[in-house]
Amino acid sequence: MGNKNFETNAIRTQTERSQFSEHSTPLYLTSSFVFEDAEEMRASFSEEKQRNVYSRYANPNTSEFIEKICQMEGAEAGHAFASGMSAVFSTFAALLNAGDHMVSVRSVFGSTHGLFTKFLPKWNINTSYFDINDIESVAQLIQPNTKILYAESPTNPAVDILDLERLGEIAKQHNLILVIDNCFATPYLQNPIKFGADLVIHSATKLIDGQGRVLGGITVGRADLIREIYLFSRNTGPALSPFNAWVLSKSLETLAVRVDKHCENAMKVAEFLESHAKINVVKYPFLKSHPNYKIAKKQMKLGGNVVAFEVKGGIDAGRQFLDGIKLCSLSANLGDTRTIVTHPASTTHSKLSEEDRMEVGISDGLVRISVGLEAVEDVINDLEQALSQL
Repeated sequence: MGNKNFETNAIRTQTERSQFSEHSTPLYLTSSFVFEDAEEMRASFSEEKQRNVYSRYANPNTSEFIEKICQMEGAEAGHAFASGMSAVFSTFAALLNAGDHMVSVRSVFGSTHGLFTKFLPKWNINTSYFDINDIESVAQLIQPNTKILYAESPTNPAVDILDLERLGEIAKQHNLILVIDNCFATPYLQNPIKFGADLVIHSATKLIDGQGRVLGGITVGRADLIREIYLFSRNTGPALSPFNAWVLSKSLETLAVRVDKHCENAMKVAEFLESHAKINVVKYPFLKSHPNYKIAKKQMKLGGNVVAFEVKGGIDAGRQFLDGIKLCSLSANLGDTRTIVTHPASTTHSKLSEEDRMEVGISDGLVRISVGLEAVEDVINDLEQALSQL
C-alpha cells in the first residue's frame, strides 16, 4: 500500500485475503507450508521463488508485521524476532566477525550492556563507549576495525536524548553501520533512518504491543544488512511466533492513538513532578528543562511515555517511594496501558557499582515511570500520596 498517512497504513496493510474473504487477517498457526511438486519445492529452497517455506524463516503473520514496521520507519526490509534482545543479539552476531570493534553510547539497556561486556568479548568483539553528552568524542574512539556505531535515543532508563543527525554524519564520514534502538520513541514519534541510521531496532514488547501481553522484536533498515541478519536468524532460530506477530500487527493499528494519549499523560506527570518539593530533577524530552530539549523537538513528534525523576533522599527514599505506590504497578516492563514505576538503583541496575551507575545517569534516587493510559489525575494522585510519605 502506498498511502502517505501513518494511521491508514497501520490499519490497512494486510496479508492477501484467503478463500474465506476475512476482513481481519487470520492467525496462521502452522509450522510449515506445502508445495505443488518437486520443482516448486526445489525453487523455494534455493530462494528462486519467494514463498513461505517454514515458520522459522517466515510466516504470513510475521511478514505482515514486518511490512507495517518497514512502512512506518521508511525501511527497505526487516526481520522479526522472539524478543527485543533476540533482535539486538542477532543484529550484532550477523554483522560482526571476530576481531571487529563497536562504538556505543555508555547509557544502554542493562541486557544490551551485558551482551557487550560479557558475551561478545568471548568472540573477540569489543566495544568502546562514549558519554551521552560527548558525541564529538566518537571520532577518537573509532579504530581501523570499527564496524558499528550504536545508540539508544531516548535512553533507558535515564531518558537522555542523542542527536541522531550528528551520529548519522559521523557514521557516514567513517563508513560505519549506524544502529539505533528506537524502542522508547516507536516509529510513530521518531524515524532514525531519516537522520542517517542504517538499521533500527525495536523491542515490540513495549509500546508496540502496548498492553503487556507478548514478547517480540524487530530490526529494519538497509536490505543488504537485513539479508545478513535474516540468514543468521534462519539458521539460529530466534523466530517470532505467528501468534505474537498477529497480536503485534493488530496492536500497530492503534499505535498512533495510544501513543498520543501516553505522551499527553506523560507530559502532565512530568510537569507535576517538576513542581514537587521532594524531587531534585525531572527528565522528560519535551520539558524545556531537559538538557537536549531542542534536539528532542527536532527529531521527535512528541516526548514519549517515559519520565525519569530523582527523589530526594537517595536509595532509601527510592525504595520507600516504591513501597508507597498503590495504583501504579511495580514491574520490569514499560509501554503498557498500566502506569509502571521502577527504581533502577535497587533493582535492574543494583549489580552495578555506584560509580558505574552514575556514569550512565542512574543516581541513587532515580525513578523511572512509564506513564500509562489511566485517567492522569489518578496517576498523579498516586504519585502525590507516595511522595508525601517520604
